[in-house]
Amino acid sequence: MNSMDIQVIGVLGLPLIQQGDDLPALICERVAFQDGDILAVASSVYSKSKGFTRDLATITPGADAVRIAEKTKEDPRFVQAVLDSSADILLEYPFILSELPSGHIGVRAGVDHSNVEDGRIIILPPDPMGAAAEIRDSIRRITGKNVRVLITDTCGRSFRRGQTGIAIGWAGMTAINDYRGDTDLFGHVLEITEEAVVDEIAAFANFVMGESHQGVPAVVFRNCRTWTGHDTVYFTPEQDIIRAALKSKKD
Repeated sequence: MNSMDIQVIGVLGLPLIQQGDDLPALICERVAFQDGDILAVASSVYSKSKGFTRDLATITPGADAVRIAEKTKEDPRFVQAVLDSSADILLEYPFILSELPSGHIGVRAGVDHSNVEDGRIIILPPDPMGAAAEIRDSIRRITGKNVRVLITDTCGRSFRRGQTGIAIGWAGMTAINDYRGDTDLFGHVLEITEEAVVDEIAAFANFVMGESHQGVPAVVFRNCRTWTGHDTVYFTPEQDIIRAALKSKKD
C-alpha cells in the first residue's frame, strides 16, 4: 500500500471500563474495522478490564519502600507497588526509574493513580505483548478482520520535557522498520537507520487520547503501510550506555 492518506479515528462512546468488561467486543461495537487497520489501546483500560489494579489500603510498605518514599515524598504504599512491579531499579531519586519484567523501562514502573477511583492504582499489563495478541485475536474472531494492535503507555523522555505515548506491546507487525541495506534518494546505502514505527504511532495515538478527561482510550489508524523489520526494541544491558551510567551513579 503506497498511499499515505492515513485516517485517524478515535473510538468514542466507550464506557468507563471495569474488571471483567470485554474490551475488544466493546471496541468492535463502535468501529467497523478493515483489514490492515492498526488499533492503539491505552494500557490503563486493558489493565482495568483484567483487574490489574491494587487498593493502596491493602499494601504494606517494606523498609526499601519507606526509605525511598522519604526521598521522593510519595506514599510508601505507592512506592511498594512500584517495587513489586519492577524487575530492577535504575534510579531511586528524584523519581523511581525501573525496568519491568517485560523489558520496558519507565518512571515508577508505569504504576498510575490517574483515571482510576481514589485509593486505587493501575498496574501495567504484566505481558503487554500477550495483551496485544489477545486483543488482535479477539477482533479477528468477532469481525473476521486482520487488525494490527498496539498497547500504549505514556512516558517521559531523556533530555526533553513532556510525556509522549510509546508502545509497550504490539501484534501483527514488527516494532522496528529496518532500513539498513536500503538506499536513500541519492543512492547512498543506509547503514544504521532503524525506525521505531510502533512508538511513532503510539505517540500520535496519545495525542488523540489526551492525558486528562478526554475519555478516548482507543484509536484506529487506517491506511498505514506495512513494513519489514524486527522486534528488538530494547538494548541489552551491555549495549545500553544510559543504563550503565545510571547504574554507576547508583553504585
